[in-house]
Amino acid sequence: MRSRQRVFAAAMRLLLRCLRLGRRRRCTLVRQAEQLWRYGHLCLRSLLYNSFTNGDVVLDSLFEPVYWLVDHVTRWFGVVFVALVIGLTSSVVAIVYICLLPLILQTYTPAWICWHLAYGHWNLIMIVFHYYMAITTSPGHPPQAKDDLTGVSICRKCIAPKPARTHHCSICNRCVLKMDHHCPWLNNCVGHYNHRYFFSFCLFMTMGCIYCSISGWEMFRDAYAAIERMKLLEKERLQVAANQTYYQTPPPTFSFRQRAFHKSVVYVWVLCSSVALALGALTLWHAALITRGETSIERHINKKERQRLQKKGKLFRNPYSYGSWDNWKVFLGVDMPRHWLTRVLLPSPHLPHGTGLSWDLPPCVAEQHAPLLSI
Repeated sequence: MRSRQRVFAAAMRLLLRCLRLGRRRRCTLVRQAEQLWRYGHLCLRSLLYNSFTNGDVVLDSLFEPVYWLVDHVTRWFGVVFVALVIGLTSSVVAIVYICLLPLILQTYTPAWICWHLAYGHWNLIMIVFHYYMAITTSPGHPPQAKDDLTGVSICRKCIAPKPARTHHCSICNRCVLKMDHHCPWLNNCVGHYNHRYFFSFCLFMTMGCIYCSISGWEMFRDAYAAIERMKLLEKERLQVAANQTYYQTPPPTFSFRQRAFHKSVVYVWVLCSSVALALGALTLWHAALITRGETSIERHINKKERQRLQKKGKLFRNPYSYGSWDNWKVFLGVDMPRHWLTRVLLPSPHLPHGTGLSWDLPPCVAEQHAPLLSI
């Protein structure tokens, strides 16, 4: 009996020891797993730690795949966008010449006919000229030789000199002088040498669309009402055809030419009004930037710099702004009063002030009223 008790007690002691060893091993494994997790987390934080990281950097990192996709899609579809601009503009011009011009010559007074012919053709010439120059003129690129430039930084992507106001275009894969943005509708960058052409195209295209929308409002209302009458008469004609007797005759139908004319008028008015709203907003935005002497990229840079200096109690001065009026004169290349006619109101291929490599005081600016640098 005692021998059985001893055996049972020994077995229980052995079982308790095994349980204790299992617990110790389990605790050891848990401690090791926690240590490995903490060590891996510390390594990951040490690799990704950056004292300059903030919400904007994280947001840009998250949107980096979207930027990459937009860059590649824009690069491949630039030709399609240019063809779309040319096609839509040509369709509007063709409808005006084929459908609206004969009606204007028959119904308008001689004074209004002269006005429409003069203004319409002038606006069309300005649109075609500036769009052609915007898509064919190179925006300007910095030279590759470092000896030609002094006091410039180095582009991290091109590994080449990067003058002031120069930025790298990820779509063109080149640095652009005084880069504003890459325009898919031009399939070209907007920079130092074609910025004026781009803005002038936007301005004259907006003016042309507003002109077509205002002058064609009465025609649009009549055409829209005629289309509604066509729909009603077509419905009545089908009903009469279904219940026709020997004394009933179907209502008259519109010819193909009449249908095409009314639908073309509606198409022109809707297209011009939509473009006038969208492109007009873009033109006003760029006009505000030109007034401040900034580009689209510099607007964001100057905003951050202004906020940074404001925290230090300092005032930011844009070094490339000469005042609202002088900024427009520099942008348009107006050196004397007659240039408002020859360089602004008429097609002119004159070059902008400077080379885009250095930014000296233009000759059209009499004196600098405000300090150029931040104080």
